[in-house]
Amino acid sequence: MREILLGLVLSLVATFGAWRHFHYRSFWYVVGYVPAALNVRFTWRKVALGCGLTKKRQRFWWTITPSAIVSTGNVSVRRRFRRVAVDTKPWMWFPVPTRTGWRVTLRLLEGQIPADYSEAAERLAHSWGVHAVRVSSDKPGRLRIHVTLRDPLVNVDEVPPSMELLKVTVGRLETGSPWVIDFKTVPHYLNAGATQSGKSNLANALIVGLARQPVALVGFDLKGGVELAPYGPRLSALATSRTECSALLADLVGMMISRMGLCRSAGARNIWQLPPAVRPVPVVVLVDELAELYLMADKSEKDEIARTSTALLRIAQLGRAFGIYLFCSGQRIGSDLGSGVTALRAQCSGRVCHRVNDPETATMTLGDLDPAALDSARAIPADTPGVAIIAGQDGQWYRARSFYVSEQTAEHAATTYAYLTPDWADLTAGHKVPDYV
Repeated sequence: MREILLGLVLSLVATFGAWRHFHYRSFWYVVGYVPAALNVRFTWRKVALGCGLTKKRQRFWWTITPSAIVSTGNVSVRRRFRRVAVDTKPWMWFPVPTRTGWRVTLRLLEGQIPADYSEAAERLAHSWGVHAVRVSSDKPGRLRIHVTLRDPLVNVDEVPPSMELLKVTVGRLETGSPWVIDFKTVPHYLNAGATQSGKSNLANALIVGLARQPVALVGFDLKGGVELAPYGPRLSALATSRTECSALLADLVGMMISRMGLCRSAGARNIWQLPPAVRPVPVVVLVDELAELYLMADKSEKDEIARTSTALLRIAQLGRAFGIYLFCSGQRIGSDLGSGVTALRAQCSGRVCHRVNDPETATMTLGDLDPAALDSARAIPADTPGVAIIAGQDGQWYRARSFYVSEQTAEHAATTYAYLTPDWADLTAGHKVPDYV
């Protein structure tokens, strides 16, 4: 009998272990959530006290002591009070399960702000024994804590590609949701990352997703073409030197001005208000090694750099309405490259920061968004290529990881969909390039 019970216990343990390993999400909802929620709810006072999230309130205790009884029958009393300091914790609702952990809503105490909890996020994660804690606030006085039990970006499974124009699914967010780059919503992107950080892999994923769509792809490869030249069959134009980049940017500015005239004559504010029959082809510009456009070896290059910087900035400022979108990548993106880079950064609302070698690049990419995002970007380990901190379309920042896309896969997609490549001469036919470009 004892052997049978032992066998049943071992079988049950093995079953639960296999369930947790192979289908962690259902195991969490069925088995793991309730004990974790009860533990969080009933230990909140101790955790809040240990993390410095409580406040001391003064309470007064009154006592009435008879002192004398006079002949009239009246009772004379003496009132005494004492002051007591009491630790008050923020009120917590019951945790709600999510796919990656749970979320819980708190009511802030007087004088508290969400930043107080952001500073204590790491302490909360260690207290609860979880992977990460994120803080957000959707209304004054309320705080929402998002808890991730384990890193969801360790293994990222690819999902079916998006069929919408200018929308590409390139990976997954830490919430488990797809990481989508949507140029119609966020027209321009800044993609920073050191060598082997996943920066080029993200560009590969973008090329694979856009190759099957009716769009024109234009490449700026300041590495002499070694990065983007293999995808030449799907590129309408490719520039591999600063001189070629300057000429190609001049063509893009001329194209933009021509599309302005087309929209003006049709009474449209952008190309998407034009009838499909006359709507120009959208253009996505892929820039690799952005810093090379701004580096100056001697003063003789100053005028050329100024023209290039001005043209790129004009496209970033006006291109969205006329179907021209930027995806700028670089290992080193710093303010020391000049005011042109800072101005371009201000126009690129899409931000992607992989592991970087210097704090200045991370600051340039994320520093104007959220200090917590900056700290998280600096903490990306070297053995997690593809992991990045991104600015979401909802105004929040997230950890994300791109799908692995090999160069061979991207080359195959470029060759397979080469028949969709618009001819650059046809795209720029009749466009007049301004004299100042």
